[in-house]
Amino acid sequence: MLAVLANQTYGRLFLAQIIALLGTGLLTVALGLLAFNLAGDRAGTVLGTALAIKMIAYVAVAPVVGAFAAQLPRKAFLIAMDLVRAAIALLLPFVSEIWQIYVLIFLLQSASAAFTPTFQATIPDVLPDENDYTKALSLSRLAYDLESLVSPMLAAALLTLISYHWLFTGTVVGFLVSAALVLSVTLPASPAVARSGGIYDRTTRGMRIYLATPRLRGLLALNMAAAAGGAMVIVNTVVFVKGRLGLGDGQVALALACFGGGSMIAALALPRLLERLPDRRVMFTAALFLGGVLMMAAALLFAVAGIDVSTSTNAADVALWPGLLMIWLLLGLGYSAVQTPSGRLLRRSAHAEDKPAVFAAQFALSHACWLITYPLAGWLGAALPVSLTFGVFALLTFASVTIAARVWPSDETGNLAHRHDNLPVDHPHIAGAAGDHAHPIIIDDQHR
Repeated sequence: MLAVLANQTYGRLFLAQIIALLGTGLLTVALGLLAFNLAGDRAGTVLGTALAIKMIAYVAVAPVVGAFAAQLPRKAFLIAMDLVRAAIALLLPFVSEIWQIYVLIFLLQSASAAFTPTFQATIPDVLPDENDYTKALSLSRLAYDLESLVSPMLAAALLTLISYHWLFTGTVVGFLVSAALVLSVTLPASPAVARSGGIYDRTTRGMRIYLATPRLRGLLALNMAAAAGGAMVIVNTVVFVKGRLGLGDGQVALALACFGGGSMIAALALPRLLERLPDRRVMFTAALFLGGVLMMAAALLFAVAGIDVSTSTNAADVALWPGLLMIWLLLGLGYSAVQTPSGRLLRRSAHAEDKPAVFAAQFALSHACWLITYPLAGWLGAALPVSLTFGVFALLTFASVTIAARVWPSDETGNLAHRHDNLPVDHPHIAGAAGDHAHPIIIDDQHR
């Protein structure tokens, strides 16, 4: 899988992604400490609000930027967004009011919502071979998982030497180095063309292509399944480990590491697996597996619900803690196997000029799923027994897979025969064919 890094352009872009991710990870730790410094016991509320603002920025900004960013020089745009993010991160240590955190986080995440889909849409043009692109997707997934493990450890080590305010400097350096690496490569020119029509038509083009494409409608449903599994881990790990089991911060980190480890195992296995099996089968199997693991978690938690950890700590450890670690590992495995192939679907569902808009639509819609599952996991986790919450999320996952199966036909990967009675015979698309012609499904101006 590492052979794809021999491509010098992609190798530097991948390094830029890793460094920017590390900077973002340091930002997450520093932001939590800043929130505690400003809000004390209300720090959780501040961070929850900041997380919601992040998702709103992703959902609202990405489609708008996707419509216009494609018309701009890719390299200059990506560098500009890195510099904007660095400038905003530079302001965070000087924050003295909670509302200032919210404003800066919205601006920072809006820049990320502009940068990330444009970056993602560039990679298929840098790596036109599908096998190479699949390896790049798995490497990207590994980078996200490694960041979630390395950033907290790096932050903890740095905090023994410096104040948390200096962690923001690490974020600034990360974005500046990312900008320098992008500057050092030659990117393929954007194939996008100027579009006619008003702002509404241009900003919704990616969404309209996405929602008119059967495989992408299925992907949207599977995004919800992945978000259901991931949200339970991200929102409720600390509740289970510290609240239910009475364990410490180290055990919280270990549980999250198990989730990341499962995700990394899947990312390493997928390139070879996708050479043998179609994306649809792999993703559906993984989503069903994810629902099954959530149901297994519900059963385990229901079985040990009667154990009082205050008087039977050893019994709770034997019954729940190892099982929880295994479930987190399996959830990471299923989550990554659903998420990682999505770039392949996007790549084959849009012409080159529409890829930025379609990647932006996926970025916005997938985060809209998280915007639903994050608060749902928190609210249900607080209002219902934990086992029942897991059961509800398992049903949500299975319902999402059922919807995906209905909207994504199993035989849609081949050529679809159709005719264009509305086009003149000499139109370039039909090349003189007056009757039926066939090609794979791609939504565009001739195929709405």
